[in-house]
Amino acid sequence: MAKKATTTWVCTECGWTTAKWVGRCGECQTWGSVVEKGAPKLTDVTTHVPVSRAVPIGTVSEQAADRHLTGIGELDRVLGGGLVPGVVVLLAGEPGVGKSTLLLDVAAKWAQAGRRTLYVTGEESAAQVRLRAGRTKALADELYLAAETDLGTVLGHIEQTEPSLMVLDSVQTIGTTQADGSPGGVSQVREVTAALVRVAKQRGMAVVIVGHVTKEGSIAGPRTMEHLVDVVLAFEGDRHSGFRMVRATKNRYGPADEVGCFEMTDAGIIEVPDPSGLFTSDNADPQPGTCVTVTMEGRRPLLSEVQALVAPSATEKYPRRTNHGVEGGRVAMILAVLERKAGLPLSSRDVYVSTVGGARISDPSADLAIAVAIASASADRNFPTRVIALGEVGLAGDLRRVPGLERRVGEAARLGFDLAIVPRNSREAHTRIPSMHGLHVVEVSSLAEALGVLNLGRRRRGAARAEADGDRAAPGTTVGA
Repeated sequence: MAKKATTTWVCTECGWTTAKWVGRCGECQTWGSVVEKGAPKLTDVTTHVPVSRAVPIGTVSEQAADRHLTGIGELDRVLGGGLVPGVVVLLAGEPGVGKSTLLLDVAAKWAQAGRRTLYVTGEESAAQVRLRAGRTKALADELYLAAETDLGTVLGHIEQTEPSLMVLDSVQTIGTTQADGSPGGVSQVREVTAALVRVAKQRGMAVVIVGHVTKEGSIAGPRTMEHLVDVVLAFEGDRHSGFRMVRATKNRYGPADEVGCFEMTDAGIIEVPDPSGLFTSDNADPQPGTCVTVTMEGRRPLLSEVQALVAPSATEKYPRRTNHGVEGGRVAMILAVLERKAGLPLSSRDVYVSTVGGARISDPSADLAIAVAIASASADRNFPTRVIALGEVGLAGDLRRVPGLERRVGEAARLGFDLAIVPRNSREAHTRIPSMHGLHVVEVSSLAEALGVLNLGRRRRGAARAEADGDRAAPGTTVGA
């Protein structure tokens, strides 16, 4: 008895497959997008004579892949030194973060260098783009503009204009009759991206594609789109803050862990070569409940200030725990360690932890700074010196080493900090720092020892009695008020 051939049903929007027909896709929840797809047939592939022979890799000239600067230093930093001819870059980000504004500035600076540029928009009209270009001063004679949504027409513009850089905003708005589904669907996005990659490699033309993101923050469309392109950039930022960050998640021609910093202003997006001052307060004197740490964004050290407030709770059974810019689970763990290992009474008090400037801290090296800020707020005591704290706090109250400590401490020394508290056995992090900076590095092995250095830990009864009598003991190695 002959075996019945199986039939596969596939969603034209997201590529989800099922063994039977359904009216609604089980993945993207789109109605009427599931169609029948027959099983692929195996066919013989005809052998063709190659047009050009394979050559030893050492004989290939490197000059054909010389980089060209975009004119925006922070973006060139992320790209690894500029755009390589024939590169295809995918820039994705949330709506309103400034993708179109940034790429219009890139296209204008590329054209101002005498290189022909084509900016294709599928989301706006040509007049709307011209209006934004006038506001951000992104005008150039070699910058050509086209408002199209058909892939064939876009390729025709490339043939007529012959640009060295093309910006497509965005890939989800371009459609082609060679693929099924509507523009923005899986098949359409895959075919449009593949066609642009082929044209870019054939002509040696750099292509920058704008991509949308889903509600979960991932790039919309098929996963194969990220495999087809050469560089994937994520444009991140809080809409309530002007700070923006371009992060490389894939880069075939440079480091994949670099970030570029920008700031959104009324005149457009500007570079921020030294962003350390954005996430710290302007107070010259340290205040109780504040501590500065150094996080790593790619290879770049960034200073971030953590602020804490500890107040009596209206309901001691259910104290409030409010966090902004830091992970709530991480703060809860640090509070438990402070109570059990450092003897700070926090279980019945409200604790508020926040960062300055809208920064988001997920680096475990900021644990010690969070703990120091909470301890300082609990004791309502500051330390009369500029201090940074680095270290991951363990459940046993120990401090663990963090990567890139040399660059972190070096950044603090460059900005004039006086004291750095780091985990023990990290001496190699400060042996190369010049003594002229005046930074004193103290190594500690536990959270309680770090608080003791700052005179924020649990005090002995004798010391408390002596302080009450006005006979203050010599602080020794502590740095307290």
